[in-house]
Amino acid sequence: MYKPQLTNQDILDKEFKTSMRGYNQDEVDEFLDVVIKDYDYFEKEISRLKEEMERITNASSGSPQFETTNQSRSQVNADVLQRLSNLEKAVFSRGGRSE
Repeated sequence: MYKPQLTNQDILDKEFKTSMRGYNQDEVDEFLDVVIKDYDYFEKEISRLKEEMERITNASSGSPQFETTNQSRSQVNADVLQRLSNLEKAVFSRGGRSE
């Protein structure tokens, strides 16, 4: 699993050397401010999604409601397959003739 190499503080504290034809330091700082905000947002979103995934996983494992839902879906799937089979028999028993 990938582990980020930078923290928000690393980005904030990063200093670039200036040279004669270097980048405009104010523009770099403004851009890094945007990067930090995005980084904060994505860290929070990842944490929220992990918590939601854990909550759903815990709620679904061993839950009678979840098992009932799966049983209901299985029954519906079996009913649909049976109807499809009956329809195929009816259509193909005619030998493909159109009336």
